[in-house]
Amino acid sequence: MRWFGGRRLTLLTLLSTIVALPAAAGEFAVKTERIPEMKAVFGQVRSRMVVPARARTGGTIREISVSEGSEVREGQVIAVVVDDKIALELDAAQARIKEITSQLDNAKIELDRAQQLFSRGVVSKGNVDQARTQFDVATNQLAAAQANRAVLEQQAREGEILAPATGRVLSVPVTLGSVVLQGEEVARIATGKYFLRLSLPERHATEIKEGSTVLLGRRGLASTDESETAQESRIAKVYPEISEGRVIADVEVEGLGDYFVNERTLVWIPVGSRDAITVPPEAVKTLHGVDYVSLATADGPMDVVVILGEPFADGSGSRVEILSGVRAGDKVLIP
Repeated sequence: MRWFGGRRLTLLTLLSTIVALPAAAGEFAVKTERIPEMKAVFGQVRSRMVVPARARTGGTIREISVSEGSEVREGQVIAVVVDDKIALELDAAQARIKEITSQLDNAKIELDRAQQLFSRGVVSKGNVDQARTQFDVATNQLAAAQANRAVLEQQAREGEILAPATGRVLSVPVTLGSVVLQGEEVARIATGKYFLRLSLPERHATEIKEGSTVLLGRRGLASTDESETAQESRIAKVYPEISEGRVIADVEVEGLGDYFVNERTLVWIPVGSRDAITVPPEAVKTLHGVDYVSLATADGPMDVVVILGEPFADGSGSRVEILSGVRAGDKVLIP
């Protein structure tokens, strides 16, 4: 029993020794780096163009085939305007055509009769010319009446309100039965690619450059942590005019098709740069809510308390800023 107990004690001592052995560590030479200064702003989703669908003729709205948020194609009928007077005018035009057609038939008969009598020498050439004139007048009147009917038919067809472009309907400010005038707006359609519009304080005018990288946060206004950034994008355009102390810039972002127009989302933009001391994030260990790093000293590893800043990424990988506790030239141990 003593031998077994001694053997058991030896195994426990050996295991504790193995667990206590430190893992191999590498050294990271701390130096000052130039890092971008990021500012959080709200970007507003905009459409490249918003075009109105207008009534081409006045009348009463009899049909609406779209609503807010509907996707439409260019030339699609989105509403129908009916003017009851046009139907009455069409009936009158058709009756006028029938009347003139009867007159034309009668003039044709009179012309044929005059030509026959002239060939027999019964009537003079003047009678034939008079009959031909009456026939020509009736022919021209019929053409004018048909043209007038075509105009009325075109006005009736213009009651169909067409989508001026392919896009999404933003608003429909009319309802069934509404009376609209010619040229009145019936719907607003957002067309073209969506982008983010940024409005920045004038003091950042010299720092905003086309092509600068920006970070787009998750959709919504609740997230304020830059580490939760969903994607990277770039500033596509900086407008040369400052309006009311604000610089306007546009950011091209893929995947904004399902966003609401004028929806706001959080964006981080570079507004300058500053010197900072950074270390790899794996060099930092946290114990009881306090952050430490291990420094290589002449007397061996020494843990020091540090205050962390913002994490970021550069060409060498992920980094975390150290606000205090470490100086440039120190050697940090990385497990």
